[in-house]
This record gives sequence, C-alpha cells and structure tokens, in this order.
Amino acid sequence: MNGGTVGWVPDILGVGYTAMTLAVPRPDGTPRRATLVRHRPAADNAGHGWLPSGKPARHAVLYIPGWSDYFYNTGLAEFFTGHGYDFYALDLHNHGRSLVSQRLGGYVDDLADYDDEITLAHSIIASEAGDVGGGDGEGATFPLMLMGHSTGGLIAALWAHKFPGRVSQLMLNSPWLEIQGGAAIRRAATPLVRPVADFRPLTRMRVPERTFYWRGISDEAYGEWSVDRNMRPPQAFPVRAGWMRAIMAAQRKVAGGLELPMPVLVLLSSRSMLGPVWNGAMLRADVVLDVRALALRSLSLGNSVTVERIDGALHEVFLSSGEVRQDAYLRLERWLRGYGG
Repeated sequence: MNGGTVGWVPDILGVGYTAMTLAVPRPDGTPRRATLVRHRPAADNAGHGWLPSGKPARHAVLYIPGWSDYFYNTGLAEFFTGHGYDFYALDLHNHGRSLVSQRLGGYVDDLADYDDEITLAHSIIASEAGDVGGGDGEGATFPLMLMGHSTGGLIAALWAHKFPGRVSQLMLNSPWLEIQGGAAIRRAATPLVRPVADFRPLTRMRVPERTFYWRGISDEAYGEWSVDRNMRPPQAFPVRAGWMRAIMAAQRKVAGGLELPMPVLVLLSSRSMLGPVWNGAMLRADVVLDVRALALRSLSLGNSVTVERIDGALHEVFLSSGEVRQDAYLRLERWLRGYGG
C-alpha cells in the first residue's frame, strides 16, 4: 500500500485540533482521499495526551465514525487525551471532511476499500509515537486502540481481524454487526439484493429515509451537537444496492466468527425504537439499529468481549444526553482500567 499525505493544518473543530489529508491510490491510479483528525491539548496541560515533555502519550486511539457521518465529538477526544491517550479520528473517503458528493456519499461495493486509508492512518500514528516499525504502513507493529461507531464499528472489526497485531484493544460503539431482525432476515434479503447489486450496483433502494437520529443529536432539533448538514445530511446518504450487498457480506463474515485475539468492548443502548412515527421517547433509544441483534452478534467477535447496555443511550452512545454520557464514560473508564494497558 502506497499513499501520500498533506501536512497537519488547523481543523474546523478549533484550538487543539488539526487535520491531515490522506491520498490513497485506487487501482486505476487516481487518488482516494480521507482525512485524519488529531487532538493535541496544550503541551503545558499536565494529565493530557501530550505531556509537558512534548513526548506523545503511551497509547493512541483511532476513532472511525459511522456511515454518512464525520468526527465532531470533541468530548470523546478530550476524554481520551484527558486520560493520557493520544487521540485521532478518521473521516473515511467520501465522508465528512473527505466528502466529494452527497449523491454517492459513502458508496463502496466492498468494505475492504477502506483498508488502505486505515492502514495509512495507523502508519502516521505509529510514526508520531516514534515506532520505527510503522514507517511504511506495511510492517507496522505499533499496537493501536481502535474504536468505531455503527458502520465504522463493522469496518474496524474487519480491519482488526486482518491486522490483529496492530490493534491492542477494540472499542465498538453500536457497531452494525447484524442487520435488523437478525441473521434470518439477512439470509432472506441477500438473494433479493444480489442480482440488482451485480448488474445495477448504484440502484437506489427503497428504504425509509427518516431524520429521527439527526433530531436526537443536532442542536437544530433536540440534541446538543453542532452538526454540519453538508457533512452529515439529516436523512443520511442514499442506500444503494452495491453498498447494501457489501454490508451484508461483511456481516456474514462476522457471523462466521472473527476470533479476535484482543479484548473487545461493545457499547449499546438498552433498547431500540425503529417505528415509522416520531416519538419523544426516541431521544432515549437507538432509532437506527436493532440493539438485540447487535448484542447477540457481538459474541461472534472473539473470546474476550464485554457488552455494556446503557439505559437511555442514542445510537451514538457518546452523543446521548449528559447523564447518559456520564454513565457511558464511567463504563468505558472502568473497562480501560482493566484492558487499557
């Protein structure tokens, strides 16, 4: 894997945040661009990821947002740097800071298309940590703490499966490990999606397009977060047949068992509300995925899996209301004390 980078520049999140454009060549030689975001507190702020000596933290975290999304959760970044970790996030190609077209936003026909940009991000993080084995992205040995949300969690789990020596701990926030309704629904849907995906992969599928999740997170509605509509559209990206086939293929692989050797944390809401009509109770539930199916499928990840069910949590647990976030962070902190190294 060969790729290029542009140096760190100030990020939209403000002081302490910088971003770097990653260019990874496609098979035809044209670049595919992703964006690596870094949080680095002031050097004289003891107790954070970058210590007064200017040396990087002992451990680094890479966060991968979900489909149609981008990184903006400064609270998550500052939680990790406040606990002595170096924090990075990756807007995958055609997402967020790397978005080229909302019409084809988030489209891939194989989730492995993201492997090279994650590997390049890992290489950069390893290099910044002074790991000599991480310089070219191929021989990297630097153990990274990898975190992913929703589809980003599915992508993170598969990357950890391919490169287990590069992931010390895996943290998954409502990972899309299984389709709504479980394996039986996925098996029934696969032969219906496959012919369309094979011949007309960009066909837009007829699925509900709702703004329920956006309402729960955006400060334009009932949420607390400033969410850029251009980078994270309220209704998410169009669902296309080729992408749906790729998702179900990845979920089938997870269902077969990944046997991940590293400890895994899965954070989920205590319940889902997937109905067609808005209800205020949706502000305390996952309105995107079936958390029961996710909890069951989490057991296919490996032999050391911790599942935390958090009452009142949204689909993105760390964007929930203040008291729910506090509960989630306390659980994450407890898990890190045991497995964080």
